[in-house]
Amino acid sequence: MQNGNEPKVLIESVSEEATTVACELIKTIICDAVDKRGACYMALAGGTTPHLLYQELARSCASGEVPWGQVQVFFGDERDVSQDDVESNYHMAQTTLLDNVPIQPSNVHPMPADSGDLASAADEYEQDVRQTLPRSEKSNIPQFDLILLGMGGDGHTCSLFPGTESLAEDKKLITAYYVSVLGRNRMTFTFPLINAARCIVLLVTGQDKAEAVSKLLNDNQEVTAEIPAGQIDPEGTFMIVLDNAAAKIARAQAH
Repeated sequence: MQNGNEPKVLIESVSEEATTVACELIKTIICDAVDKRGACYMALAGGTTPHLLYQELARSCASGEVPWGQVQVFFGDERDVSQDDVESNYHMAQTTLLDNVPIQPSNVHPMPADSGDLASAADEYEQDVRQTLPRSEKSNIPQFDLILLGMGGDGHTCSLFPGTESLAEDKKLITAYYVSVLGRNRMTFTFPLINAARCIVLLVTGQDKAEAVSKLLNDNQEVTAEIPAGQIDPEGTFMIVLDNAAAKIARAQAH
């Protein structure tokens, strides 16, 4: 890996246990960032896997142990729908997490992925990131304390899909493009922004992800490079949280 930080892999028996482990990691990262630097800048994932995670995070934060007043929330990717659409990543995070914790609305930054001019909207979101976040001393790129990621069965992460030009983007931190396999537009972080992070937590559960996980954890870098998630290589720590179903093939290969 370019940044030289090998991922730490945590494997739990079932998805519920993996979700709990990810929840505890997130709480620790937030508290640590606020303690050390006075704020936490985090990016949330969309899709189906984080749904239960956000519910558990909201429940476990009811005691006030997490300093939500010092947290700035962004989103790693978004579908081309309005913010109140049931398919919206923001809407899912809002109803499961953000409405249930004491965070200031001004500290939440939804992606404007329903804009009529997606390219301009992506540029505006990038400017918001650049103006809000501190910069990495190593890369001079805005640095999130935490980026939460998921992975699809095809190995995509955020909305960085196999075979798309977005994978090679090295100038823009946010891009919007037409994903032909989906037949729709997406807005997404690119790898320069993802890999500037202090910490990445990748939560992957389910047997349908097992083949992609086996590639991600393969010792052969050429195999890892076959999937978009193989380009995850943060400046800081990389935590991969799996359940047994997602880790099944990788475990068999390791023995």
